Parts: sequence; structure tokens; C-alpha cells
Amino acid sequence: MKKLVTAPHGLHGSLTVPGDKSISHRAVMLGSISKGKTVIHHFLAGDDCLSTLAAFNAMGVKSERDGETVIIYGNGIDALKEPAQPLDMGNSGTTTRLLMGILAGRDFETRLFGDASLQKRPMKRVSEPLSHLGARIELTDNGTLPATIHGQKLHGTHYQMQVASAQVKSALIFAALQADTPSTIIEKLPTRNHTEIMLNQFGANIQTAADQKTIRVIPKPELTGQTIEVPGDISSAAFFLTAGAIVANSRIRLERVNLNPTRTGIITVLQKMGADLQIEALPTDGEPLGNITIATSQLKPIQIEAEDIPAVIDELPLVALLAACAAGTSSIRGAEELRVKETDRIQTVVAELRKLGVEVEELTDGMIIKGRSQWAINNDQLDSYGDHRIGMMDAIAALKADRPLQLANADAVSVSYPGFFQDLERLLGGDLA
Repeated sequence: MKKLVTAPHGLHGSLTVPGDKSISHRAVMLGSISKGKTVIHHFLAGDDCLSTLAAFNAMGVKSERDGETVIIYGNGIDALKEPAQPLDMGNSGTTTRLLMGILAGRDFETRLFGDASLQKRPMKRVSEPLSHLGARIELTDNGTLPATIHGQKLHGTHYQMQVASAQVKSALIFAALQADTPSTIIEKLPTRNHTEIMLNQFGANIQTAADQKTIRVIPKPELTGQTIEVPGDISSAAFFLTAGAIVANSRIRLERVNLNPTRTGIITVLQKMGADLQIEALPTDGEPLGNITIATSQLKPIQIEAEDIPAVIDELPLVALLAACAAGTSSIRGAEELRVKETDRIQTVVAELRKLGVEVEELTDGMIIKGRSQWAINNDQLDSYGDHRIGMMDAIAALKADRPLQLANADAVSVSYPGFFQDLERLLGGDLA
């Protein structure tokens, strides 16, 4: 159990959050299937991204890592070798699902497995769409890991996605790159587009239509190694943006944060809720980025609908926490995707908020939250349930408590933010003017 601190005097200071998790994954993958040297700066050395790096090492890709810098020596996708052992995905759904797309077109067989949590998560949502390109992937009878990927020749397709998922879209794009003819993929709703942006940087031809949902993939590109500057992860920054808004007497600046419009849903939510927030855009040759400053705010309730979900999917636990501090009733709907994350995040968020004394109703696709400025905590024992984002949400919520709370399974935060508790301590003693 970890003791969670309170913040009676607020949080103050500047912070550079870890590199973006989604971009770090993709930088390793693209560097590994490209020819030449790829240098990745500000790489997120969290458990999930290290699983991706280890998987490509097992397929013969050489790399070096020095802190937050990773160098990958790629020889092209055709140089990937059949791994001697099944590949361990750890807890990483991103690694698993994107690798399925890459490995579906290789000329060897691969087995993937994960930890107890990952092996409960649905994978048919990826294997079934990939089958439209000719992929052959075997799962358990429950549609979960372990998976066996029988690599073979793939064919171009025209596919309408049934779920709004950047992971599924990216797997389809990676498979389509290896097909014999161009493919068209149509999203249900626009999702984060890091794969498309980075592939074009490496030399691919990925065309996104004006509707931001129709993607055309030209196969067989010549990918060349690049230098990637990974911006700060807005999903990690979101914990401190939330803390800055809900904890009295706070003022925090988050530096060099990714501001890709497909990821900034949490900023839109904060603005709609009336948060005291300023953004300073910074010059960049890659993904948009900037500095964000936030101060203690009087929040208004918010209504989140299905079309809002893709841009804020990873931050919905924090949106629920923000709503729990707003004066009035908020709702989150159309978020059934939360039920297939590291935990059933609708169920775990509701359970943790109720421990804090928040009145919250669980819906099949979200929740209704009756917020107020002060809570009557009825259970000091919080739990991450092994889910990194739930653990960090608990730690931010505990800052408002009138006494220290306890967190079970706190180690889960290392999946995406290994230094989270150290950065939190820094802000508790910070001095931003």
C-alpha cells in the first residue's frame, strides 16, 4: 500500500511530462521497419513502450537506449526475423494490436502473449478487421491472447470500421502497407492520427480525406530512418492539469506538451468547464506542441457525448474526477470503449469515486456524476486494480482529501509514467510565480 499525500497549500511549479506513449510506441515500430538509423529523443521508458522495444529486438532489430534517447538500426520490414520464442506483450494493448498488423504480412509465424490483465482484453476487434486484408490470426475461444499470427501475403481492401479505435486503425494501416494494392479505411469517428503523421514522415504515402475519417494507404513504401522528437504526453499532463484545476491555491505549468488536435479533448473539456487555463504554442517541425498553464478554477458541469469520446478516451477517468468537483450534474455517455481498457474503467472509476463520497450512477456506456466542492470520504483504501490511469486518478483525487489515503497496486503507474509520484512531490514544493 502507498500512502497518498494531501495538498492543503496547493501545487506550484513547472514540469516537463514524459514523452508521449502513443508516439514512443510508433517511433520504435517505424524505426524497426525502416532502413537506416532512427534516433528517438524524449522516449517514454515506461513498461508498455519497453515491451514494444523488446519485441523488435527479439525479431532481430538492433537498438541502443541511454535514458530517454533510443537509437534503432533498421533494415526494413523484410529483414524482421521469426522470433525464437513467443513474444511477451506485458500489459500493452498498443504493442499487441499494432504488432498484429505488422506481423500479419510477414512470411513467418508468431505467437503473442501477455500478463493476466492483457489476456482478458478483446483482440477479435483487431483480428476480424485484419482478415479483410487476408490476415490469419488465431485467438482463444474467448477472442483473447495468446494469439498465433500466421504471416502471409495480404490484399488491398475497402473497409468500414465498426469501432472508433486508433489501435485498430493503425493495425489496419500497417497491414495495408504490405498489401498488393491500395486500401481505403473509413473510421467511425476520427481518432488520434499519430500513425499517419509519422508514416508520412518516414516516406510513406498515407492520404487522409477532408472528412478526417477516410484514409487511403498506398502499399510498399520505401521507409527511411528519421530523427523523432517525442513531445510531452498530454495524457500524462492531464493528471496535473486536473490537479491544478481542482486543488485550492494551485498554479502549474506543463512544458512542451503534445497539442495534436486528435488528442486535446481534455483541454476542450477543461475550457468548457470554465478552467483558468492558458496555452502558449511553440514552433515545431513535427507534431504541434506548447506550454500549458492552469490555476485553481471554479468548475461547471459538463455533458460528454459519443462524438467527444475519441479525443479524450484515455482522460475520461479524469473528466469524471473533474465532474465530481464541479457544482452540478455531469454525464459521460457513448464511452463503452472504456469497458475494454486495462480494467473496465466505467466500473473502476465509479467504485473509486464512491469511496470518496461522490454520488455517481453507473450507465452501460458511461456515468452520471453529481459534483460538489467537498466530499465526505467513506473509505480510505483506494485501489488502482492494476490500471495505471486509475492509480494516478486516485492520487490526484487524494490531494483534496482531509486526511492521507492509501493506494493498493500503486506500481501500476509505471506502465505510462514511471516518475509520477516524484513529479507530484516536486509540485507540492514548487514555486511558480
